[in-house]
Amino acid sequence: MEKIMLPFGRRLKELRNEKKIKQKEMAEFLGCTDRNYQKMEYGEINVPALTLIKLADYFDVSLDYLVGRSEDRRRF
Repeated sequence: MEKIMLPFGRRLKELRNEKKIKQKEMAEFLGCTDRNYQKMEYGEINVPALTLIKLADYFDVSLDYLVGRSEDRRRF
């Protein structure tokens, strides 16, 4: 069965790759396991709001951009 990445997972992977950061490094930053972080990118788990905020701040993008609700990366 083919996995379909949701907008959040695609954006998260794209932002991580832009910074040339490995999944393991992101997992350490978030204080979770490598597998848990992978599940975030594949849309297999619901990500807590505080984690979304931490990711948006880390990548300096808006929450709406991160979750796929906007094409505008700017934070307001």
